Amino acid sequence: MAADDFGFLDAYAVREIRRALLKALAVPGYQVPYASREMPIARGFGTGGLQLSLSVLLPGDRIKVIDQGADDSVNAVNLRRFIVAACPGVQPVTRTAEATVIQTRHRIPERPLMPGQLMIYQVPYPDPLQIVEPREAERRRMHAEGDYARLWVKLYEDVVRFREVALSNRYPARVHGRYIIDPSPIPRWDLPKLHRSAVPHLFGAGREKKIYAVPPHTAVEPLAFADVPFEVERFRDEQGRRRRCARCQADDTYLDQIPLPGGGSRWQCNDQDACDERLGYPDAR
Repeated sequence: MAADDFGFLDAYAVREIRRALLKALAVPGYQVPYASREMPIARGFGTGGLQLSLSVLLPGDRIKVIDQGADDSVNAVNLRRFIVAACPGVQPVTRTAEATVIQTRHRIPERPLMPGQLMIYQVPYPDPLQIVEPREAERRRMHAEGDYARLWVKLYEDVVRFREVALSNRYPARVHGRYIIDPSPIPRWDLPKLHRSAVPHLFGAGREKKIYAVPPHTAVEPLAFADVPFEVERFRDEQGRRRRCARCQADDTYLDQIPLPGGGSRWQCNDQDACDERLGYPDAR
């Protein structure tokens, strides 16, 4: 099947994105510029991740699209419908274990990923230096020289002011001992899953026109001080005990606090598929 007959993008766009992906995988963490195409969704709603998915999917692949852990959000449902309509022979799935390609907005599945799968991220801001330097030319110089001093100062200021790094997501991490990346707005809970992962992680920022990647089995180390180690979110109650999911009773997953109609709230797994898997996949959530 010709590339221009599959996946919405024309053959030239597919070739360019695939070449950019090869370069990104060869130089872990390096931001590769590319000519981001206009898509039938607004920039900022996942055009970068969508272009990567459309460029790598082949007939027979199974695509899972999640948005903040959910398969049934507006963003996830519409992107999945568009991908399946644009790519004949690609099957939509909601179970992590069945997917060959997973496109995500700000979460990594709780279920460990297996070789043969591919993670694709929708990225709003690809450069971790953006919080300390607004000029792109200067950021490129800083990356080239490995000059991340101002980013370290930002983290130090947080420690002095709050006694911890105040970044709840987009936590910067060093890849393969060289480049520091913005891992997209995934929570800190998910960042350790990138370290030595068995699958490639591909990041696409359509608005910023950048692609970068973390190859399989690559070291990914969150920035941290020797006396202030990196920590993930702690879901504990007033007595200091771990909170459990109200549905599956898990205490080792990322949790959301869900408000109840009559007042109050309950804690529930953010990853719907992981929660359903523990419950044996009931028909009703």
